[in-house]
Amino acid sequence: MEEALKEQEEKAPNWEEAFKEEQEAKNKTVDKREIEFLLDIPLEVSVELGRTKMLINDLLQLGQGSVIELDKLAGDPVEVLINKRLVARGEVVVVNEKFGIRLTDILSPMERIRKLK
Repeated sequence: MEEALKEQEEKAPNWEEAFKEEQEAKNKTVDKREIEFLLDIPLEVSVELGRTKMLINDLLQLGQGSVIELDKLAGDPVEVLINKRLVARGEVVVVNEKFGIRLTDILSPMERIRKLK
């Protein structure tokens, strides 16, 4: 008799597990409208060539044709920032007489999270 009960228990569906699997499937399925909403959010993309520090006196001496020396060398990768957060590095290229950036290194999501702290 015990064996028959065990057999029935094994054959009976595990409703908790089935419910859990269904919930996980629903969580993975994202409503298309939610994605479309996110796709329309504007982001500020900027590229940083380099940085420097100046005294106010030196700043006041700047004029047309002045050159400001930056901390990066020519050919060094530039930093691509989205909403002021570093997300990638790349090299400067010219495309149809306009500057562009060829991405050479994209930070992984874990690296981006570490940078937030």
